[in-house]
Amino acid sequence: MPRPLPQEYGKYYHGYISLVPEDDLSIAFSNQTAGTLQFLQNIPEAKLNYAYAPGKWTVKQVLQHLIDAERIFVYRALRFARKDATPLASFEENDYADVARVDHLNWADMLDEFRLVRKASEYFFRSLNEEEMGRYGQASGVDITVRSLGFITVGHALHHQNVLKERYF
Repeated sequence: MPRPLPQEYGKYYHGYISLVPEDDLSIAFSNQTAGTLQFLQNIPEAKLNYAYAPGKWTVKQVLQHLIDAERIFVYRALRFARKDATPLASFEENDYADVARVDHLNWADMLDEFRLVRKASEYFFRSLNEEEMGRYGQASGVDITVRSLGFITVGHALHHQNVLKERYF
């Protein structure tokens, strides 16, 4: 499925979409998933509860945020693909991170969860035709296409991988 046009999403999401080098969403999912998992698997255990500054997320919180946000992005895409016109609210990522209780979670289990959530996302987007991918809905006060949500999902993970590389390691 081709890259979304700028009019298919709000300006806020441009940064995520622009990080995705591929023009085909299926290829983007495949390429990005493998790279992200390899990166995450190589993080030393001693760094998993590390935050680069007071009030910033730990590495585990970042991964949990990726999992949570992906579920939300795909839920939005599902609703819009199925012609549900109900406007969807935004979510406060910091509130989610504050209550996620990741300290006790096993890193390997978290990686498996990310892998499974991502696989489900890939299957979902792959199941859609061009008409469904082009359907609009409203989330966080922004009109957005299903296709855009797929690219945002991939780009969002790339964004946080970059943050981890630049600020944590």
